[in-house]
Amino acid sequence: MPPTPSSTTTPTSATSHRRSLTMSKGRTVSVVLISSALETILSSKDAKRSGPLRESAQKALEMVRAGEGGDRPREIFEPLRLACETRNEKLMIASLDCISKLISYSFFAEPSSAQILPSPPPSPGPHGRRSISGSHTSIPQPSLVDLVVHTITACHSENTPETVSLQVVKALLSLVLSPTIFVHHSSLLKAVRTVYNVFLLSTDPVNQMVAQGGLTQMVHHVFSRCKVDQRSNDTDEASTLKSSLSSETLVTSQPTTLPSSTPRPSLDTLHGAPADYRELTTQDLFVKDAFLVFRALCKLTMKPLNSESERDIKSHAMRSKLLSLHLVLTVLNSHMPLFNDPSAIIYSSSSNDDTMFIQAINQYLCLSLSRNAVSPVPQVFEVSVEIFWRVLSGMRTKLKKEIEVLLHEIFIPILEMKTSTLKQKAVILGMLSRLCQDPQALVEIYLNYDCDSEAVDNIYEHLMNIISKICTSPSSSTPQKANDPASPSLQPHSKSHNSTVPPSLNSTSLSVSGSMDTSMMGLSEAQLRRQGLECMVAVLRSLVSWGTAAGRTPGESSADPTTRSQIGEETRQETVTPDPSVEGLSVSAGSFEALRQQTPDVVDDPTKFESAKQKKTTLLEGIKKFNFKPKRGVQFLIETGFIPSRAPRDVAQFLLTTDGLAKAMIGEYLGEGEEENIATMHAFVDLLDFRNLPFIDALRIFLQAFRLPGEAQKIDRFMLKFAERYIAGNAQTPFANADTAYVLAYSTILLNTDAHSPQVKNRMTKSDFYKNNRGINDGASLPEEFLSTIYDDIVKNEIRMKDEIESAPIIPTPGPGFANALANVGRDLQKEAYMLQSNGMANKTEALFKTLMRSQRKGSRTGDQFFSASHFVHGRPMFEVAWIPFLAGLSGPLQNTDDLEIVELCLDGFKNAIHIVCFFNLELQRNAFVTTLGKFTFLNNLGEMKAKNMEAIKTLLDVAVTEGNSLKGSWREVLTCVSQLEHMQLISSGVDVPESGKKGRSRKLPAEELANESRSTHITVAADMVFSLSHYLSGTAIVDFVQALCDVSWEEIQSSGLSQHPRLFSLQKLVEISYYNMNRIRLEWSNLWDILGEHFNQVCCHNNPHVGFFALDSLRQLSTRFLEKEELPHFKFQKDFLKPFEYTMTHNANPDIRDMVLQCLQQMVQARVQNMRSGWRTMFGVFSAASRVLTERIASSAFEIVTRLNEDHFAAIVRHGAFADLTVCITDFCKVSKYQKISLLAIAMLRGVIPVMLKSPECSFNPDGQAPTDDTMIRFWFPVLFGFYDIIMNGEDLEVRRLALDSLFTTLKTYGSTYPVEFWDTVCQELLFPIFAVLKSSQDVSRFSTQEDMSVWLSTTMIQALRDLIDLYTFYFDILERFLDGLLDLLCVCICQENDTLARIGTSCLQQFLENNVTKLNPSRWERVATTFVRLFRTTTPHQLFDDNLRVELDGSNPDLPDTVESNGQAILPAPLSPTNERPVVEVKPSLNDRRRIFKQIIVKCVLQLLLIETTNDLLRNDAVYNNIPPEQLLRLMGVLDHSYQFARMFNDDKELRTGLWKVGFMKHLPNLLKQESSSAATLVHVLLRMYFDERPEHQAARPQIAERLLPLGLSVLQDYTKLRSDTQAKNITAWTPVVAEILEGFCRFDNKAFVRYLPAIFPLTTGLLARDIAPEIRLGLKMYFERVGYSQGIVEAPR
Repeated sequence: MPPTPSSTTTPTSATSHRRSLTMSKGRTVSVVLISSALETILSSKDAKRSGPLRESAQKALEMVRAGEGGDRPREIFEPLRLACETRNEKLMIASLDCISKLISYSFFAEPSSAQILPSPPPSPGPHGRRSISGSHTSIPQPSLVDLVVHTITACHSENTPETVSLQVVKALLSLVLSPTIFVHHSSLLKAVRTVYNVFLLSTDPVNQMVAQGGLTQMVHHVFSRCKVDQRSNDTDEASTLKSSLSSETLVTSQPTTLPSSTPRPSLDTLHGAPADYRELTTQDLFVKDAFLVFRALCKLTMKPLNSESERDIKSHAMRSKLLSLHLVLTVLNSHMPLFNDPSAIIYSSSSNDDTMFIQAINQYLCLSLSRNAVSPVPQVFEVSVEIFWRVLSGMRTKLKKEIEVLLHEIFIPILEMKTSTLKQKAVILGMLSRLCQDPQALVEIYLNYDCDSEAVDNIYEHLMNIISKICTSPSSSTPQKANDPASPSLQPHSKSHNSTVPPSLNSTSLSVSGSMDTSMMGLSEAQLRRQGLECMVAVLRSLVSWGTAAGRTPGESSADPTTRSQIGEETRQETVTPDPSVEGLSVSAGSFEALRQQTPDVVDDPTKFESAKQKKTTLLEGIKKFNFKPKRGVQFLIETGFIPSRAPRDVAQFLLTTDGLAKAMIGEYLGEGEEENIATMHAFVDLLDFRNLPFIDALRIFLQAFRLPGEAQKIDRFMLKFAERYIAGNAQTPFANADTAYVLAYSTILLNTDAHSPQVKNRMTKSDFYKNNRGINDGASLPEEFLSTIYDDIVKNEIRMKDEIESAPIIPTPGPGFANALANVGRDLQKEAYMLQSNGMANKTEALFKTLMRSQRKGSRTGDQFFSASHFVHGRPMFEVAWIPFLAGLSGPLQNTDDLEIVELCLDGFKNAIHIVCFFNLELQRNAFVTTLGKFTFLNNLGEMKAKNMEAIKTLLDVAVTEGNSLKGSWREVLTCVSQLEHMQLISSGVDVPESGKKGRSRKLPAEELANESRSTHITVAADMVFSLSHYLSGTAIVDFVQALCDVSWEEIQSSGLSQHPRLFSLQKLVEISYYNMNRIRLEWSNLWDILGEHFNQVCCHNNPHVGFFALDSLRQLSTRFLEKEELPHFKFQKDFLKPFEYTMTHNANPDIRDMVLQCLQQMVQARVQNMRSGWRTMFGVFSAASRVLTERIASSAFEIVTRLNEDHFAAIVRHGAFADLTVCITDFCKVSKYQKISLLAIAMLRGVIPVMLKSPECSFNPDGQAPTDDTMIRFWFPVLFGFYDIIMNGEDLEVRRLALDSLFTTLKTYGSTYPVEFWDTVCQELLFPIFAVLKSSQDVSRFSTQEDMSVWLSTTMIQALRDLIDLYTFYFDILERFLDGLLDLLCVCICQENDTLARIGTSCLQQFLENNVTKLNPSRWERVATTFVRLFRTTTPHQLFDDNLRVELDGSNPDLPDTVESNGQAILPAPLSPTNERPVVEVKPSLNDRRRIFKQIIVKCVLQLLLIETTNDLLRNDAVYNNIPPEQLLRLMGVLDHSYQFARMFNDDKELRTGLWKVGFMKHLPNLLKQESSSAATLVHVLLRMYFDERPEHQAARPQIAERLLPLGLSVLQDYTKLRSDTQAKNITAWTPVVAEILEGFCRFDNKAFVRYLPAIFPLTTGLLARDIAPEIRLGLKMYFERVGYSQGIVEAPR
């Protein structure tokens, strides 16, 4: 093809260049082509008759023969033109043939063919048949090309012979397709129309076929010559273009940003040069041609068919419509890039607007679809659906709103209508099926409609619901047609075969690549259901390929064919998929999208769409609320921000502009009488624009915005506001005032009701209407023609709500009876109903499109931004929004059919759905799909099982293998099915399997072939792969898997009961998967073993021994394998996995099971002892548990094993940190009371461990005498010593305890010298002192089962321990001196017990300790000892004796209290005393029980005080103690003794107090503290006297203090003694006699000075004694005293 001239060259030069080509060719063929035709013309009769014809022919012939014709083509053409006008068939054929040949040699490419046309050129109307001169009045002379076209087209009319028609088609075809001669605009349309007419009018099949083919070629050529994005690519040409888009036009006409390479406005445009002078490039002309042809075709498709044409497929109208539709489809199919090319611009001739190609054709294409897509003619409907598919797949980015309207108003309603045919539904489903196979398109439908609150409908969600309903629609009992195929199967075929109707009469023979074969569609409901199912499965596959494609990145274009291919090749054969050309189409459509994706679109941000979807959902909820309760709805919408505020204008704006609000509810809300509602109504009406509108049009707009409520008051308010608003906007009206408009509006509404209500019998006439409105215009009447117009308008066209127009008309079903039957003969009622509905749909859609076009012209397209999808995350919300329809749509057919093809489809859907839910981790949905699939296996109902259920099993197993990492909790369902499958295999093999169900129920067996299938290789291998591939599962997935398998295993075992052959399938699998997963990292294994170990614990302790044996054996095998793996120090995995053995030993009472545990461990030791690390610890735990077993053979066996381990593997045990566990284990054997023999052997073993430990190199005790480290002491010494301590505390056998006690203290004495001081600290705090903790805390008492046990332990073990402790302190006093405080505290606690046995032992031990260590105590320690005594005395002082509340009579009762002191001797129980205050404050009167308790404590304290006095006395009379105790500490002791004496004396002197206590039952006799008083006084006197006469300096220094205490004490004792009466107080006299005697003796030893000083005080008292009957020792003392008096007073001379 010669190159298109550059726009820089002038048209003349371009043409001359082409002339030169034409010239050379013309010369070569001139004689051949032209002369014969001219000769034929000259020889004809017409030439002879017509002068001009003859002359022109003659002239031309001469020129040709002279070789000059090439320069003057017009003169050569003239005779040919005239010959055609003769209407002579022969001449016309010869001329046309010559013309077509000349055209093919570019003969007519003269300069005039490139003549400059006005810019833009006029757009010839497609229907005009004006002559060239008529259509181009501005052109002085038509161009040669236009002349040629006119000449050829004029040859054809309705009566033209077929031969001539054929030549006309050939000539026009060669002209239009010529590479050098370009036919534009009106000439082009004329050529196309002529060929079109030949096709329609010709009766010759050959002519029809040629015309049809020619037409297709011409249209194809017109579009092919438009170079896509030519301007963008050719920057040089772009830069020289003088005409281009102005930026203003760009913004208003199309918001989509063009690529940066789009030519910028030229200088001329910028400087305001008139647009009329812009020159058009050839490309501009070609694009305009394409537009004109496409527009003409669309208009042809819109011609209505009458009912006769609809029925006759061969009628002109039908053939015309089908041909034009096919041509539109062909263009869309082959030239989609042009429609999407942003550089394809059409320059308008009427205005200066520049329109993008797609925007220009948009309205014609959409109107064509809105008319034809509702056609009841199948052929028309099918082609319309095909066209819509091309629009949807290739133009969705540009026609967002238009596609929404078509889907929402036409295609979705047809799918849902009951009156539409199966065929129609099937065809739409076929189209949807292709949409569903294109993941990008599907996702973009969701993003642009479901996530857009401007979109009326959730298109994607709605489609999924419809498809689901189709899948699950119930089968009707009567088939649609009698000849339905029994089992229709839809195979994908490209439409390559010719139709059976001859092509000459049937334009459907036009085959468009990528079209569906609809011949076998919609034949039955079952087929439609299957198609729906295929559609749904395709959606799921697309979601899988979109959302989960491996390696997908957010920026990746999903138009990539590799992504598509992942839908699954193997399933192509069984689904209705278009032929490969459709695949190619969808990919190429995707490549068109690449154009769009290069534009600076908004980034695909999933969160933005998610929030948009949420927003839309909330809006729809608000609309729903409004349509139910308007007030609540408005409140909700304000709260959620859809209505900005409560301001009336905001509310009104929302009510007016929001789709989906029920008009009746708007009317109800606006009609309310509340102030807020009235204000909103006024704002609502103010938003309506009535300016310059006729009254009736304004009233229609007003009444269609809402439904008038029924109450008169409400209507009145509306009408008043309407009249006010209408008058305000229209100055030029016949109305005198607003009242007139108000009355007329009312009257018009009444007319509307009257004229159209079926209840009204007598209709209002025009004259009635006039009468009604007489005098309403301020007393005058309105013009009659004005009222007549209103009347006619209303009667012809009822004022109806838009939603009423939409609603389907109800077709009356014919009533029963013969008459009705006759009336309906030959009527297709379903079709009639469809026609009624479809007309309404078409009208509404057309109206919507017109509104849309208007708004686009105004430039308000900004809301229609199309979002491209690229992010995989959109798959998640798309699935979430439709998962319930998916589940229903897949489950229904699976349940209701046995057709394996459909079953396979459903299961494929399940597989894809589960893949999505797993990928996006949608737990609820995953559980739903997996559980449903599990139920379809029917494994729990074998008798009902069918082949489809076996397929479900296979699918479930496939899912388990492919989705294992994401199944999580759904593993339970899968593994239950695997378990049931094995159960089925067993049953069908004849194995007796225990059943947990009712015994009487007979068990149904599966069919033989199914039983065989269940054992097939496929199922067996798949089931095995679930387990054998488990090592590929992720670390988290394997945990879920194992948890589920454990649960299923437990269910199996529980269902088996106590059967001898329990079901252990899953348990066996647990062991297997443990082997498979042996090489996992430790971290993962720890998580696994947490679950497995717990399960083994449970299973090993099952009450069915067969289960236990199997589990233990499995555990042993596993453990042996685990022990093969190396374990590093400080890890504890061995310890953990051996734990179930310990648990079993403890919790399973079956001796055989326990015996097996020991055997397992023994085998492990024998086989893997060298690998044993932390496992030693658990092993000893097992043996410890065995020691507590009541079966002797178990305990003996365990002890034997421990003995051997101790002997043979001591070093290994120590090395791996299990020494402490060994000692604990031995200790546990020691504590067993039932088998004393074992206990004694065990304690011997424990003692024997010490020397072995000390020698063992692993224990790292240094042989060279260095002090061992603290860590070594704690690791080795402490466990042994603690073992002894544990036996002492908890051993049940007395002999064993005695041995342990002996061993403990002997060990400490033997090896204590090597212990570091810090370790001694630990020994004292952790081992020694805690032995006596029972004395302090009642919690420690709980370890004794009975009081008797405790009493025995206290009286034997503890007492001995206390003595041994004192002995140990004495032995290691230098080391243990630092723990003296602890010992003294302990002795304090022991002494301050209510049990006097313990107290006596405590005092005795204290005395023993002090006497044994008297020389080792330094002054500070003596101070601590003295403080201890002070505390003891204070604690045991019974201050409560003076509490007045204790002496109050209680209810007149005076119960005798038993003498508790004596009774306590029978059982020794610890009861620590609480120290009491000096003066107790007890405000509340005590109860009887409280009093008894207090009395008991008082008596105990009295006894303890006496005991302490005796102990103190014994100690101080011991010379060693007396000689070592510092005098100041002695004085402190004297102080407490003195306090004790004074307390007792005060009590004894208070006769009233004592009597009161006796009366309330404190004691059986009158209480007194005589012994306390006398013994404390005796000790005081003895010690003070000894101190007084002590010659040591420190004692001498303290003599004044001593005398201060001694003299008052002595005097008071003497005074009291003299008052005693011998008849009643003999006891007192006896008690005090030795004290008095010592006092007298002491006074006698004073030196002279002191004796004389104190004589006046003492002498009267001594003389008083003489008056009594006194004991000999007193008498002796008196004798000495009086002798001394004699000497001191000089009465008698002292002996020398």
